[in-house]
Amino acid sequence: MSKTLVAYFSRTGEQYGVGDVLEGNTAIIAKMIAKKTGADIFEIMVAEDNYPNKYPLLIEYAKKEKESNVRPEIIGTVEGEYDTIFVGYPNWWGDMPMPVYKFLESYDFSNKTVYYFCTHEGSGGVHKTDFAVYGHTAQNDREEAEQKVVEWLKRIGF
Repeated sequence: MSKTLVAYFSRTGEQYGVGDVLEGNTAIIAKMIAKKTGADIFEIMVAEDNYPNKYPLLIEYAKKEKESNVRPEIIGTVEGEYDTIFVGYPNWWGDMPMPVYKFLESYDFSNKTVYYFCTHEGSGGVHKTDFAVYGHTAQNDREEAEQKVVEWLKRIGF
């Protein structure tokens, strides 16, 4: 029997286009995917969370991390074997946040099927993104977001 995992990185606090949020845009979509596929879920969290809660400061911090090619330590590990892995992230500077790179480099995904999804506010994802959805849709129109998730999952055979 195939085992599926949804691993995601998400942020709370001030987000572009939606204001202060208690649940991150990517977390919302990750939980929808996990529910629809029966997947296990793993939140990618950094050991030292120095990310600012205010959006302008967050994007500058993320830009510096990207320019320095930082790989922040993450906490927790994925236990068990999975055949299919969904990896979700917010689009930061047209790319995955650096903790997601650290996560991906920490595991061997040979012979696995990996799907990438991201949340964004207009720029989409340019790095390996199979599915992208607006953060404001995830936050403010869960029904539409879920419909988009279901349509995507059907297209890829779930």
